[in-house]
Amino acid sequence: MTHLETELQQVKNDVLIMWELVISQLRKSMKTLVTSDLELVKEISLSEKIVNTYELKIDRDCENIFALYNPVAVDLRFVLAVLKINSNLERIGDFASGIAKFARISNVPFEVDLLMKTRTIEMFEEACDIAEDVMQAFKNEDSVMANRIFVRDEMLDEINKGAVDVLSDIIRKNPEKTEQCLFILSCIRKIERVGDQSKNIAEEIIFYLEAKVLKHNKNKGKL
Repeated sequence: MTHLETELQQVKNDVLIMWELVISQLRKSMKTLVTSDLELVKEISLSEKIVNTYELKIDRDCENIFALYNPVAVDLRFVLAVLKINSNLERIGDFASGIAKFARISNVPFEVDLLMKTRTIEMFEEACDIAEDVMQAFKNEDSVMANRIFVRDEMLDEINKGAVDVLSDIIRKNPEKTEQCLFILSCIRKIERVGDQSKNIAEEIIFYLEAKVLKHNKNKGKL
């Protein structure tokens, strides 16, 4: 392997480690909704610091590759894509941490009935699966798998759009549940943003592998 190939592989390895940490954060934050486990909240907070450290390292390593190796063609697209993916992953970690903080503030588990009626856990599980699948697309350099992410995100959008009506009805009938309903709505908004970030990552994978720019393309998922 050339020096450049070695550096690119190391960056890819670091991104995958960071990705695994972020997915772990997501799954742990999902558990905090039903358990209000403060130890899990602490673990998520610790992971966030590690993720932030990786973000800075990956940015710095990409800058060094630009400065030392002047990459072109697919190598250049890879580094440009990684810079954006790195930022997307850090944002997903922020959303996971934000959801866990709701569990800490609430100090009691969210009512299972509320989570079921709003489809929050169903939505969360799908968001986690999407994040894992887009990681596999990156790891295996699979643009077909990356392209499927756009359609799968539609379920998250559907639940997000219906959440206000569902929760408004619950609050009207059970005003004492207002605080939990507002927390759940905030969680749903963050989960929806996890899907958006995953779609952004899928765009970057396709850009890196196929030199296609899909930003603002309404036919994503149909290509």
